[in-house]
Formats: sequence, structure tokens, C-alpha cells
Amino acid sequence: MNQSSDTRSVLLPLSSLFLGVGLLVVGVGLLFSVVGLRAGMANFSGITLGLVMSAYYVGFVVGTYVCPLVIRRVGHIRAFAAMASVASTMPIFHAMWVDPWFWGALRLVTGVCLVGLYMAMESWLNTVAPAAQRGKVFGAYMTVNFVALALGQWLILVGDRLGFVPFAMVSVMFSLALIPITLTAVDEPEPVPAPRLSLRNLYNASPLGVASVFASGILSGAFFGMGASYAQGVGLDDSNVASFMAATILGGALFQWPVGHYSDTHDRRVVLAWVSTVAAALAVAAYFAPQVWPVSLMWIGLAYGGMIFAIYGLAVAHVNDVIDSSRLLEFTGGLLLVHGAGSALGPTLAGLMMDSLGAASLMLFFAAVLVALALFTLKRMRAAAPIPTEAKAEFVLMGGGSQAVLQMDPRAQPTDDDASAPAPASAQPG
Repeated sequence: MNQSSDTRSVLLPLSSLFLGVGLLVVGVGLLFSVVGLRAGMANFSGITLGLVMSAYYVGFVVGTYVCPLVIRRVGHIRAFAAMASVASTMPIFHAMWVDPWFWGALRLVTGVCLVGLYMAMESWLNTVAPAAQRGKVFGAYMTVNFVALALGQWLILVGDRLGFVPFAMVSVMFSLALIPITLTAVDEPEPVPAPRLSLRNLYNASPLGVASVFASGILSGAFFGMGASYAQGVGLDDSNVASFMAATILGGALFQWPVGHYSDTHDRRVVLAWVSTVAAALAVAAYFAPQVWPVSLMWIGLAYGGMIFAIYGLAVAHVNDVIDSSRLLEFTGGLLLVHGAGSALGPTLAGLMMDSLGAASLMLFFAAVLVALALFTLKRMRAAAPIPTEAKAEFVLMGGGSQAVLQMDPRAQPTDDDASAPAPASAQPG
């Protein structure tokens, strides 16, 4: 009774922040699909659309370094207001002039602004959430993100996707997201420090973790950037495009936790190898599905999303298993940037393949990345012994975000055992 009351007392004041996050992410999800569909109608080539979509993730990575400096210079609230104002105008500019170079610049600016907004919201969540309840807050935040991304796909059915309405709806969502956040009575949080990334240290600590996170970024970036264009290219109508995209995202929300929880009591590398293999098989099935039974793409997408969106969480959990807990935030922050770099590369590589082999080849691209990850995982299994179950960190639902959200990860909270805990990373890189 008291525990339930404590949970409500923590989550209830955060409801306005969660509402703001949800509205923002609905707009982000809608913008990805609208840009993909509109670019298809404008006859953008696959590589052109891939570069346009990659620009968003380049902006996201750049913003990870730039936004903390802006926040430190002018303050959290002023920086938040400025980035929100700029972000809400970007969708309108998309509708005004359909040009790949112009859209690429808009996507770059959008990525910078959105990572700044994520930093602001996640920092406010950190300020409000007590340390003992951060696991629940983190889980609720990730759930809101997945559900809002899925809901955003359905908004492509509202209005004329070839015209102004969907872009205006994204702008409206971004603007409405500001209301519950700016009216929240929460003290201004501390600025988030810019990350310090050493790829050598990351790779030395866990080659498999870095490779898995990079592959996860390639897969998720290509899916969000090119998924709607793929679905349109294989002949799905608007409602089925929305259903395919939403089903894949919801699959990630539904299956990520069971897969991750299973890995807590088994060799995570074995689980990762199986997840990659099963996802590759599903991608191959999706390549043939439009020719045989197009509606089956929804069910394949549900299972496929459950596999690929679990890879990032499995990789982070594996890294947490093999490093000293005192360096958790440093390493997971670096992994987030590696994921962003993969996301920036994914749409461009996928676009090249789609230009050569057709829209359906996006699934072959996914299969190739997943098979490569499975083979690398098997190689790493031969190089190091498995981590004992009692030495493992608990799996936590993971997704995109900024450096600020990592501080809510319950694995980052100090425990009484930290001082005496072994530092397996120095003994055997995973």
C-alpha cells in the first residue's frame, strides 16, 4: 500500500512531463514517415532520401556536443525555448519547398534542436525523480517513447500526405509539447556535461558491445529513415504503411523486456546471436512477403521489431556486465554516441542498396547487417568466457535519448557493494 502510494507520489507530478515527451515523440515519429512518403512521391532516389534522413542523425550527434554548451551559456530555460521555437518551424519549411538539399539542412537543424529538447526534458525528469524511484521513472519514460512513436505513424492518415497538413500537424505536436513542460513547477536542472568519447577505451572494454550498438544504430536509423519508403515501394497503401511502421515499433516495446529478462540468466552473447539470427530470418521473410501475402508484413514487422529493438538494450547490458560500475555513465554515454553514428550511416547505406535492387531490398540490407552481427558475436564467444550470472547487471529497457537520460538508468545508482565489486572489464573484454 505504502509502496503503491510512493510510486503514485513520484509519477503523478511527472505526468505533465510525460505528456510533453509523448506529444514531442508523436511528432518525431510522424515527421519520419511523412518525409519518407513525400520524398517518394517527389521521386527522390534511394541514396538521396538516405542522405536526407542521415542528416537528422548527424544533427543529433552534433547536438550532443553543442547543446550542453548553449545551455551552460544562456541557461536551461532560454536554451529550451529557443530550440523548441526553431524545431517547431522546421516541419513547415519542409512543406514550403520540396528539395533534397534544403530538406537535408532542415533535418540537420531538427536533429540538433531535438537532442537539446530531449536533454531538457530528461534533465527535468532527473531533477524530480528520487534516486530510489529512478528505475520506475526510466521504465515509464521508455514506454512513453515507444508508444508515442507508434501512434505518430497513424497520423499520416490524417489529411493529404502530399500537402501541407501532415507537416503542420508535426509543428502543432512540437508546439503543444511545450505547454505541459514549460508549465511544470520544477526547479531548473543542472546543465548536462558534453560527453567525452574514447572509441579505443570503449572497444577495448567490450568489442562486442561497441559492434552491437553500432549495428543497432544502422538498423534503427535505416528503419525509421527508409521504412515508410520501403512500405510504399512494395505496394502498401497509406493505412498499411502506418500499420507496418507502428507494428514494428510496438514489437520493440512488447518483446524487448522478455528477451532482456531471459538474458539475465543466460549468456547474453548467445541471446544476442539468436536474436540477430531470428531477426535476419524475419527480414528475409519480409522480402518475399509482399509477393505472397502483403498483410503478413504487419505480423512479421511485429516480431522483427521485437528482435532488433532488443539489440541495443542487450548490448548495453553486456557492457555493464564487463565494466567497473563506477564507469557506467562514461561507457553508456559513449555507446549512445556510437549508436548515433550508426544511425547516421544506416539510411545512406540502405538507400544505396534500394537504388540498386529496389525498395524491397531494404530487408536484404537488414538481413546482411544482422548476419554480420551474429557472426561477430560467435567470434567473440570464442575469445572470452561467459560472465557468471551472479556478476551480471540487470537488463533495463533502452531506447534513444540524450546523455541526460542515462542518469536515470537504475544500474547507474551506487550500491553498498560497489566498493567491493570486481572490475571484470580489465580481466576479459567482452
